Amino acid sequence: MVNLALYSDQVIPENSKIDVRLLKMLADEGRGRRIGYIPSGPEVGRRFFQERKAYYARIGVQLSVFFDLDQPHSHEDVEALLSCDAIHLSGGHTGAFLKRMKRSSTIHMLHDWAAEGGVLIGTSAGAILMTPTIATDALFSGGRPEDVRGATALSLVPFEFFPHLQAMPTYLADLLRYSASTSRPIIACADGEGVIVTRDKIECIGEPLWIRNGSVSQVSERALADVI
Repeated sequence: MVNLALYSDQVIPENSKIDVRLLKMLADEGRGRRIGYIPSGPEVGRRFFQERKAYYARIGVQLSVFFDLDQPHSHEDVEALLSCDAIHLSGGHTGAFLKRMKRSSTIHMLHDWAAEGGVLIGTSAGAILMTPTIATDALFSGGRPEDVRGATALSLVPFEFFPHLQAMPTYLADLLRYSASTSRPIIACADGEGVIVTRDKIECIGEPLWIRNGSVSQVSERALADVI
């Protein structure tokens, strides 16, 4: 029973299709439009927070709570975050983000909150963190996902996620190779594409690729239904 929005990015106009589905999810869940924000790392001047705040304001959503994982938080701070209608996990360095989440024990709190129906939104790194592992992130630094061990994340979905597929022509071949060593399917998205998970349904926006067992195809409703 999870409600998730996984964005490859939140920059180009094509993301408006995902925005529409996010707003529908909030409405269907009887939630308002107040969102908390967790940055992947230190934000001096809160530049990225302000950018996301402007992004959400354009679709009638208020980004209101800033929750820095490197700072101590009172019980009231935590309650303010968890009382939001949704929580946004930012883009950035996925590995460092995961370390901060684990060090602050936020990973357990977020997992439980999302598992109970809280709406979780992630862009790029934030989206990867919703999956069982951040292994696919290794490609952004020239590494091999199959060499990554112990990088367990929130495990809210039964697939792995890869954003920014269009950024490098080698990414698809690398993902195909990696898919032969993992039992989980990989959903790979170009910018402007994403995945919406509502309770027990997975919906892809755009034309993401379905990569599994060394082969690739367009995502199908049957394939998505099979992994639920």
